[in-house]
Amino acid sequence: GYEELPRAVNITWSSINFKTILQWQPKPSNYFYTVEIDGQTSDVKRKCILTSETECDVTDVLRNVKESYTAHILSVMPAEMDNFEEPPFAVSEKFTPYSQTVIGKPEIKDYSQKGSKLNVVFKDPLTPYMFPNGSFQSIQDIFQHDLEYKLFYWKDQSSGKKDVTTKSNTFEVSVDSGKNYCFYVQGVIPSRRENRNGQESMVLCTSVGRNILDEYGAEVFIIIAVIAVAVITLAIVLPVVLCKRKKAKKARAVREKELLNGV
Repeated sequence: GYEELPRAVNITWSSINFKTILQWQPKPSNYFYTVEIDGQTSDVKRKCILTSETECDVTDVLRNVKESYTAHILSVMPAEMDNFEEPPFAVSEKFTPYSQTVIGKPEIKDYSQKGSKLNVVFKDPLTPYMFPNGSFQSIQDIFQHDLEYKLFYWKDQSSGKKDVTTKSNTFEVSVDSGKNYCFYVQGVIPSRRENRNGQESMVLCTSVGRNILDEYGAEVFIIIAVIAVAVITLAIVLPVVLCKRKKAKKARAVREKELLNGV
């Protein structure tokens, strides 16, 4: 009967840029799971009906991102799906996409350092949700003015980090001319209590005025110094060795001549 079936445990919501996956345990044996998503103001929707998996993509039924949802994970036998008896189920914690989805990594599109100005252009992460014309909505389209971005930047090979904030997709900051800088971009939602900071973009560095000593530091200087000493030593020693060999050869020739004359 239904009551003998295990109930789902360890139910978690995993959501990045509004793509939301529901996960749980244990792996079913001789039974299946069906997921029901219940919103505060929306009808119950079924997902992943009679699945033997322990995860379910529920993104498309969470389109009202500011609504709070609860998941019921039913443990069922396929032949009894239409039975009037209520199957055993487990209930998740509430999940509100707008306040709980993680902000993904921004994509750096272009950057340049000219004189004392560092310019960075980046792209918003996209969500799975579409506009009527078929193009994907970005997180900026959904969060609007609640979303801002931070640029963290620092002088190459330095630990002193600075940051600036923008609500657009570009940064322009003043830097020391001729010095290289590294940086990354991160989305932030200041109004949140949790998950305020998004994932960090990849770290990139400028290459203005970079030379081999900047790149490798003292190691290259030591190698160059060792090579220079070796070259100078060789330049001094080699003529001496050649001179001695020439003198020895000349002396040997004289001795051989004397021996021949003596004979």
